[in-house]
Amino acid sequence: MDERKRAAAVIVRDGRVLMVHERSRRSGGGEWWTLPGGGVEPGETLEQALAREVFEETGLVVSQAKHVLEMPYPSGMTSVFAVEVADGEPRPGPDDGVGPEPLGLDWLPAPELPIESHGVPIPPMIVVLPA
Repeated sequence: MDERKRAAAVIVRDGRVLMVHERSRRSGGGEWWTLPGGGVEPGETLEQALAREVFEETGLVVSQAKHVLEMPYPSGMTSVFAVEVADGEPRPGPDDGVGPEPLGLDWLPAPELPIESHGVPIPPMIVVLPA
């Protein structure tokens, strides 16, 4: 794992969390579902990077973000935020040809939590699929 900082968004609607489906461009690479998010660019705050990445990957505009936890991720430590977005439906972002290949978006069932926990039990990368 490198030292690049990342920001990721937990966006929940109707008990489902918005996830991005991606595929590695490397030979033998796999597919995975991940939270919208990505690397913090030089000069950006975590919140600015979060808003940019959410818009780039989903077309949604962040209206509120609350930091909930720090988690390791293969490409760097990730700051995870509980995010509210402006009205609208998500749409996949364009393929920049550089990072993982975007395959789509979907609302996946969010795990249930006891009411008293106030937690977000969603790691930045949920499932790795075999190649």
